[in-house]
Amino acid sequence: MADAIRAFAGDCTVETDDRTHRGRVLVLVKPDRTVLVHDADGYQPVAWLTRADSVTVETDDGFGLTAHLDDRRLRVTGDRIRRSVYPVTEAGVPVGTHPETGGPLVRTGGAVVDLDAGTRYPLVAGATVLDARCPDCGLPTMRVDRGATFEVCIDRACDPLDDVVRERFDRAWTCPDCGSDLRIIRRNGRLLAGCDAYPDCETAFTVPAGVVVDDCPCGLPVFETATGRRCLDGTCDR
Repeated sequence: MADAIRAFAGDCTVETDDRTHRGRVLVLVKPDRTVLVHDADGYQPVAWLTRADSVTVETDDGFGLTAHLDDRRLRVTGDRIRRSVYPVTEAGVPVGTHPETGGPLVRTGGAVVDLDAGTRYPLVAGATVLDARCPDCGLPTMRVDRGATFEVCIDRACDPLDDVVRERFDRAWTCPDCGSDLRIIRRNGRLLAGCDAYPDCETAFTVPAGVVVDDCPCGLPVFETATGRRCLDGTCDR
């Protein structure tokens, strides 16, 4: 089971590169191959290896667990060890339930995740997940600043952010290098205001996470962002 924590408990000898412990401990192996060895004292493990390159478990003759990370090694051995497997998911801030599966939805790691189905809805940078629901599919909506403030579905296939930004700002600005219109496009995973004369003119600017509040002396718009005001052209010093 890939998304599961494996637990081993009992009288174990724990060896690392610089020390050895023995005691009745709990050994946890997480899905990302992080190994944690806990005893009865405090919250910090007595030994651990984060995201090991490899973890092997031997059960033919007693119990043995070996984890390697680069040149580091963690070895746990013992007899009469109790073993358990517990399915786990990501944990995040609850944002309701999925309208079709009924599964809990949580925001975690830059996405909204259906904990039952495992479906991920990646969020754009700076997005705020709202209580409001999409009228088309019933999923939560998100508020995003891209030139203006938009409210769209977290499922980009249902209500693409690119479409609403394009509808609002396509051809709204002029290329400072050749005078052609700037088109709202997506290229290499980025939302851009790119020159309509491409490839003859390769001018393009990333649309920042902010709202247009003014005009720059260079002719491009000024955005209010989380870090202050800036021109659409991030290199502009006017």
